[in-house]
Amino acid sequence: MEKEKILSKEELIQMLDNEVIVDSGKGWMMGNEEIEIIALHEIDPRFLQDVTNSKFYKIIYKEGK
Repeated sequence: MEKEKILSKEELIQMLDNEVIVDSGKGWMMGNEEIEIIALHEIDPRFLQDVTNSKFYKIIYKEGK
């Protein structure tokens, strides 16, 4: 079963600054688990100029990694 967590942009930035989430060079890691970070946009992404500028992000823990 996939675990996931919704974070605000500010929470995500704080976790990156505090190295709770780190780039391993092969993917994003949170503790000993590999995660995926997905931007949750309120409008259709094809109309976005900056796809990284979102108010909320979803963290998904990858299974078997």
